[in-house]
Amino acid sequence: MKKTIAIILLTLFLLVVETPFVFARVGVIRIGFNLPFTGMFELVGLQSKNAAELVRQELDAAGGITVAGVKYRVEFIYGDNRSIPAVASSLALSQVSRERVLGIVGPLSSRQAIPVAQVAQAFATPMITPWSTSPLTTKDRPFVFRSCFVYTIQGSVITKFAASEFNATKVGVLFDVVSAYPRGMASTFKEAFEAQNGPGSVVAYEQFRTGDTDFSKQLKRIVAAGAQFIFTPQHFNEVPLIVKQAKKLGITIPIMGSNSWAGGDLLGECGGDCTGLFFTGNYAPGNAKGINATFVERYRKAYGDYPNEPAALTWDAVHIMIQAIKDTNGLSGNLLTDRKLLRGALAQVKDFEGATGTMTFNESGDPEKCAVVVKITEEGIFTAHELVCP
Repeated sequence: MKKTIAIILLTLFLLVVETPFVFARVGVIRIGFNLPFTGMFELVGLQSKNAAELVRQELDAAGGITVAGVKYRVEFIYGDNRSIPAVASSLALSQVSRERVLGIVGPLSSRQAIPVAQVAQAFATPMITPWSTSPLTTKDRPFVFRSCFVYTIQGSVITKFAASEFNATKVGVLFDVVSAYPRGMASTFKEAFEAQNGPGSVVAYEQFRTGDTDFSKQLKRIVAAGAQFIFTPQHFNEVPLIVKQAKKLGITIPIMGSNSWAGGDLLGECGGDCTGLFFTGNYAPGNAKGINATFVERYRKAYGDYPNEPAALTWDAVHIMIQAIKDTNGLSGNLLTDRKLLRGALAQVKDFEGATGTMTFNESGDPEKCAVVVKITEEGIFTAHELVCP
């Protein structure tokens, strides 16, 4: 992978040398979107595009944006990364060089976002990932930001919630050891839970590998070990199978997840089996208030459904980038210069009010924000049950 990225970066360097970096057209600002419209994360990619389109409609209705007295039309350049890291990197290179975007929104999954962040940093192009929670995405990359929290904060949130909600001091963990997010989230949760409840309080730490579909042995070992609840940080498309198998085995202890449960078609695949379950996340559309209520209303009117976490985070990411462009106090028309101006404006974002809450970027490009404990209601709506701030 590293060798492939190096070759691609060298190719782009040659393009940069030969290409005058001015805006694609005078009076036009381009923002690139590196999203999955096919592959494993197809559904969340399409939902994120839905949210971005709402912002585009706002901009078109206003005739664009004004930066230091100059009017610009804003174009959204959508690209499909197919849920594949190498494709995501190639797409980023194309948008940086051929499409001449001022900034990039996306990718969503950390698996794609980390290599794209490498490209964005190498060519000094601002990037905001809506849904990549891995610390590696923004680490030592001042041109890279995110509108979601870093997944490590969820360990302590889940530990505290489990104590108050389930009166739990023992837990079993079930996770995919191959996939980066579940593996990392499982580890950080184990550390937080044992720090609170003592060594050995994670009574079962059960692994499986990507593509496995039978979790019965692991689930039985978790129950036999005396776990009071199950934590599984798997993605939305994997959770229904785990929950249904647990129910078939007669397992009645609570099952809880992390923000990877959000998005996709979790409820469509899990149905009533997921009713009443909890997971931690960045966002919930149920009982929305303020800016979130406005977003939910617009999204439902346009698409006939509630927005999910990736959609809301994308909506916020696009608005943050647009606001930062305005805050540059003037663009030169030279992309190399203006990307640096945009990065500087993004680094100064403070108290931004979005659908997912209030955000201020820290020195790492990560927002200082609260986590939501989300409950799946009987009506099938993700609703904020509790707000926990770091």
